[in-house]
Order: sequence, then structure tokens, then C-alpha cells
Amino acid sequence: MRTSRWRVVVYSLVLLTGFLTALPNLFTPAQLADWPSFLPTRQVALGLDLRGGSHLVLEIDTAAMIAERLEITRDDVTTALRKAHIDVNSIQISNDQVIVSLSDTKDHDGALDALEYLANAQVETPRHGSTAEFVITAPSDNSIHIALSEQGIRNRVDASAQQSLEIIRSRIDQIGVSEPTIQRIGSDRVLVQLPGVQDPSQVRKLLGSTAKLGFYMLADRSRTDKRDSSVLTLQDKDGQSYHLHRTPALSGDHLTDAHAGFDPQSHQPVVNFRFDTAGAAKFADITRANVGKPFAIVLDNEVLSAPVIREAITGGSGQISGSFTVGETVTLSALLRAGSLPAPMTVIEERTVGPDLGADAIEMGLYTGLIGLGLVTGLMFFLYGRWGMIANLALGLNVMLTFGALSLMGATLTLPGIAGIVLGIGLAVDANVLINERIREETKRGLSAFMALDSGFKRAYATIVDSNITTLIATALLFEFGSGPVRGFAITMGLGIVISMFTAVAVVRVIMTEIVWRTRMKKLVIEPLWRFMPEKTSISFMRARFLGIGMSLLLSAISIGLFFKPGLDYGVDFKGGIQVEVASSSANDGNSPLDLGALRQELSTLGLGDVSLQDIGKDGHILIRVERQPGGEQAQTAAVETVKKAVQSIDPAADFERTEVVGPKVSGELAQSGVSAVIFASLAMLCYIWWRFEWPFAVGAIVTLILDVTKTIGFFAIMGLDFNLTAIAALLTLIGYSVNDKVVVYDRMRENLRLYRKMPMREIIDMSINQSLARCLFTSLTTLFAMVPMAIWGGSAVESFAVPMVFGVVIATTSSIYIAAPILLFLDTWRQKQRQKHARLASETDIDDNPLIKKASS
Repeated sequence: MRTSRWRVVVYSLVLLTGFLTALPNLFTPAQLADWPSFLPTRQVALGLDLRGGSHLVLEIDTAAMIAERLEITRDDVTTALRKAHIDVNSIQISNDQVIVSLSDTKDHDGALDALEYLANAQVETPRHGSTAEFVITAPSDNSIHIALSEQGIRNRVDASAQQSLEIIRSRIDQIGVSEPTIQRIGSDRVLVQLPGVQDPSQVRKLLGSTAKLGFYMLADRSRTDKRDSSVLTLQDKDGQSYHLHRTPALSGDHLTDAHAGFDPQSHQPVVNFRFDTAGAAKFADITRANVGKPFAIVLDNEVLSAPVIREAITGGSGQISGSFTVGETVTLSALLRAGSLPAPMTVIEERTVGPDLGADAIEMGLYTGLIGLGLVTGLMFFLYGRWGMIANLALGLNVMLTFGALSLMGATLTLPGIAGIVLGIGLAVDANVLINERIREETKRGLSAFMALDSGFKRAYATIVDSNITTLIATALLFEFGSGPVRGFAITMGLGIVISMFTAVAVVRVIMTEIVWRTRMKKLVIEPLWRFMPEKTSISFMRARFLGIGMSLLLSAISIGLFFKPGLDYGVDFKGGIQVEVASSSANDGNSPLDLGALRQELSTLGLGDVSLQDIGKDGHILIRVERQPGGEQAQTAAVETVKKAVQSIDPAADFERTEVVGPKVSGELAQSGVSAVIFASLAMLCYIWWRFEWPFAVGAIVTLILDVTKTIGFFAIMGLDFNLTAIAALLTLIGYSVNDKVVVYDRMRENLRLYRKMPMREIIDMSINQSLARCLFTSLTTLFAMVPMAIWGGSAVESFAVPMVFGVVIATTSSIYIAAPILLFLDTWRQKQRQKHARLASETDIDDNPLIKKASS
């Protein structure tokens, strides 16, 4: 029967919406400006790996924030006890708390009364409402300990992160970066993505600096007690020490403007600043009262300059001078205009991609995607003739709707995202292959065209749902535990799979139904242009079960050995450190390549530990890896400049196309999340199989999955591929694909078990594999056709994904036949023996308990 009109209308509206939302991606922004206002104009944004730029993740230095708050608390405590006329031996900060040592134990209660305002201090928290900011304890009669409460710390971290977000956004606006991405990650981190910024060194200084400016009067250290906590000792960048009064005479909060300039006398770069009305009046009073005395201008606990006050400054403006470069004055003035951060922030992750590399990535992604799509569509036409062209139309609609959905979501397309689209195309074909093969089977059973069409779609639908859900489980966990481009891969692949349920099942069914109806077709014949495999096979696969399992166990054992020696080549994502891709001048002018020996010798003298150099296959392109540096997150980013200077000393014209800096904290988190994603994805899919089938199927799947994953890890080790976040994406995708393949075979076994209840299990397994053999081979071919071009020409950015996926598809297909099925047979044989044993024991028990039999035997 024909498809109802309302369904055709709904499907048409969905396709039209997808077309209109995807269409803007084919035009330039200038062309879109002339579009009618009622049409969508949003385009899919390109990630930094495609257009170039810098990616930084900053984290609030919680320890420094606590220390700063305790410093303020110590000063407040000192003032409060002095007003209460209570003598103290010392007020010190130790172990994240202020420790007050009283001179007389009789003052203990009075001191607690004087500090009651701290005990009553409250902070507002989203979940717990008002809560105490401080915890005050008295471990002895002559000491009082004051510490920030856990909720107080969380409140300050949350407030600091939100305030820092706005200040960072203001600072970025000061340097004029177009279309920046600035957003919070978690409770204490801020993500900053800056398109077009290739050298993030100045940006790192701009974002990581607290920019707390203060004007301090100098103290006479010789006349003060060394234990006096009111005196602060700081240094300038040359190492000279200054003794300052701890409390600033005037803070930088009163600044209204700051801009770079030149001193008219010395012609040196300076920063000119101006105060607001209140600040100008206070600055005038300070300078008037301290003529002839030095005062220090301090930024982030570093003395910028310490001039002597020659006369009262009443104009409300001043000048900061020092040994500045022009670039430093521009950065400093931008910092002062934007305001100070409430807490120090550290750059814990930094990734930079040059514009040339981004352009190459777009070109390679486009070429490999088109080649893969061409191969897949050619194979479908070859396998199913004109009916294959309907499947190809569904693939085109799938890509269109995927881009339309990405545009509506405002998603960012990355190079792994392109890989996700390409792989999604390969997996989407699976549904069309299942449908066409099922229809072909129903036609051979003698059903009419409409009956074969209806039965084929119904029988294929359950298998399609089961196989896609298992893949979506892996995709969802990849999104949950992944970050950045890996999440982009998960989004595009997940969208492709979900959309394929609509295009490959719903849309294709409507088109095929309409063709059968209009042509009054009596018999629905789906034949290949040229048959390269028998129409019906009867291979006894279970005869080779011992050989298959033995070979698999041997390869997995070898892979486990390779995991320990030589081991995996962990990327900076997992072990931290620095990775720089250098394009030497020879890459552009065709001259002799950069001397690796000279560069290796130069880098080895920098004291950066283990440094490795690798020619990555492109002419003049070298990958430099530096081990994780001791000294925390800042040491990683500081070493980048050292590496770049060393490269430029050998080749001044070298370009830095890609830079990755990952601190130890981030690398540890990425490693943990990657391992968790693999484990949870495996368990979730196996639980689904257990629920949909029976426990022997789940056991067979998990054993096969372990063997598939171990062999893939061995492949990483023997090939020397980077094991990074992209590799984790490959493993998760492979797990999903492997289980997907096994679900199809299992589904046919389950169907045959219902139809042939008395047939031996071995015959059912062989029959099921032969029936689903064409689907397994054709799906594997389409996936390989989609991935092979990317593996060959995709470049280093997707090498860790595409190459092992090609290997994994072959392994997953063979393991479905020679590993998963034999394990199922072994388990069924074991269950049959257990049933016979229990039946025999029950029979013997009945005989022993029968009194007539006992009497006869006696």
C-alpha cells in the first residue's frame, strides 16, 4: 500500500528544513549578508585546527587565593586584637590557617570575643544557602586557629571564576581578537580560544597575570622589628629588594585609563595612567605628605619602579617607567584598563595551530571525505544497481541534515569532526545494506514486491536499532569523557547515526514504496551489476573454530607483550609536556632540509630533559617532543619559548605550525577520563546485549571485545602511532563497531533459534553466519572505503584515528565469525552438558527415593 500523505508532508518539511539550514555553509559571509532576513544564515564554525589560532585553558590558583585571603584575614585579626588591647606573641600563617599566639592565657576569652565578627561572617552558596566563611578553633589556652571553611573556599572559587571570566573577556577585547570563545569549564577553569592568534606568549602573559596594581610607601627596615608582619619585602625583575609597608597607600582600583607611550625626556617606552576623582585626591595627599621619599609601583608582587616623589602630583595622572619594551607597555596598559583578576590563574593547557596547517587540514579533510563518499556510493551502485542509487541519495541527505543540525546547534567543526562525518557515512550504509539484503531474501522466498518490501524493512529494523544503539553508547561516553575536538568527533558521528535512522529507514522506504506502487511492480528484484560472490553460501565456519580462537589468543598475547615492550608511544595528552610541529624554511623554498643533527644538539643543551625529533613525512616538517618539565604547570609553558628560540637560532625562517603544551594535572585527568570511557563503554554495551539477548551472547561479546582491543593496542605499539585522545576515540569507535557487527550476527542467530528449535546449535550458527555474510562483508567494505583515504592522506592530525580504524574494521569483522560465534557454541555445549548432568542427578535421586525400587533391588 502507498505511504500516507501526512507522512510524506512531514518528511518533506524535515528535509526542506535541513536543506535551508545547511545551505548557508556553501556561501561566504558577504553573500549571506544579502539574504532575506527570514532565511537561516548561521554557518558551522570552524575549529582552531581548521582555521588556526590558540587554545588555552586557565585554572584558578586556589592555593594562592587562599593564601591571599589569609593575608587579609591576618591583617584584620591584628587590627581587631590591637583595638581590644590584647597582647600577642605572634600572628602567623601556617598550614592554610592564621595562628594567633597570645602573650597571656587570661586574654583567651577576650580574644575570641574580639574575633567574633569572623565567626559570624557568612557566605552564600547555591546549594547550602548561608554558611560560615571561617572555622575558628582554640586548641590550647594561649592559641587560636582561624581557617577558611570548605564552603567558604568553594564560594570564593566560584565567585572568582565568574569574575575572572568577565575580566578575561575584557582583556581579550583590549587586544582586538575577532570571534573569541571564552567560557567556564567546571568550577575553577576558563577556556579561551583565539582564532588567528599564532603566538600565544603575549596572550599567556595577558591572561595569566593577576594585574593587581598598588602604590606602596617604602619602609625603613633598619628601624622595624624583623618579626613585624606589617613590612613586605618584594623584588623587581633585576632582583633588587625593596621593603614596603604591607598595606598599599593607594590601590589600582582607582585607575580610569592606562595607555602605552614614550617618555618625552628619555624617549623610553612607558605606561601613562589616570586616576578617578577620589584616586586623584588621595594620590595628591600622599605625594604632598611624602615629598623627597621613595614610593614603589607594584604589579603582582613585583616592583615595576620605585621613583622618589619630587613634588606633589595633583593632576590625577602619572607614569610607570622601567626597562620596558614597546610590547610590554601595550600588554601592561591593556591589563590595567581591564582590571585585576580576583585570584591568580595558571595556563594549564595550551594548543596552537598555524593558518597554513589549518588550511591544509581543510583541504585534506575535504579531499579525503569526497574520495571516501565517492568510493562508498560507487560500491552501493555496484552492489544494488538502481536501488543502490536510492541508498546513495539517502547518504547525501544524511550529510545535508548533519550539517543542518550542526548549524542549528551552533556547533564547531574540527578535523576529528570531519572524520566523524566520514565514518558516519560508512556506518550509515550498514542500514541500507541490511534492508536490501533482507528484501532480497524475502523475494527469494517467493513474496510479492509489496510483501517483500514490507517484510524486509520490518525484519531489518530490529537489527538496525540494536546495532545503532550499541554504537551510540560508545559515542555518548566519548562525548562525556572526551574534550575539545574529540567531543566534536562524537557529536558529528552521533548525529550521523541518528539521522541515518531517518534517511536510511523512513525516507528510503517511502521512495521504494512509491516506485513499486507507480510501476505496478510484481516482483522486487535487487541484483548487483556483477556478482563477485555466490548467491548462497554454505561454508562450515565452525570447523575452523579452534584455529580461529588459537590464532586470536596468540596475537592478543603478542599484543600484550608489545604493550609492555616497546610500549605505547603516549602523546602529550597523556604524559604531559610539549609538542611542536616545525615547518623549516626548506618546506617553502625547496632548499636543503633543516639539519636534524644540529637541531638535536642545540636542544640537548637546553636542560629540558628528554627531547626527541621526528620527521613526520612532509618535506621540511619536524615534530619536536619535550618531556614534562619539573616545576608545575608554569614550567611547561615557559619551556615553549626556549624551544622556539633554539629552532630559530638554527633556521630563522622556520614556522611553528602546531604547538601543544599540556601540564601534569591536565594529562593525568585526560588519561583517567580516557581509560574510564573505554571501560564504561564496554560495560554499557555488554549490559545492553545481555538485556536484548541472553548471557551467553554477552559473554561471547565481551571476550571477543577484549581480544579485539588488545590486538588494536598491539597495533598501536608496533606501528609507533601516537596514543592520545584521538587514539581513545579510535578505540571507542572500534568497540562500538565491533559490537555493532556482532549484534547483526547475533540477531540472525536469535531469529533462527526461534524458527528451528530442534536444529543443533552448530548448524544454526553456520547457517546464520552464511545468511549474514554478505552484510558483514559489504558493511566492512563501505567502512574501509570511507576510512582508507583518510588513513593515507588525512595527515598526522587524524593518523591516530584513521589508521587503527582500518586495522580494527578487519579485526572486528573476522572476530564476529571466528571468535564470537565459536565462544557461543562452546557456552551452549557447556550448558547442554550441565542440563544433562542435572537431569541425570535428578533421575538418580528419584530412583533412590522410590520405595518400590528399593524393595525390588533388595
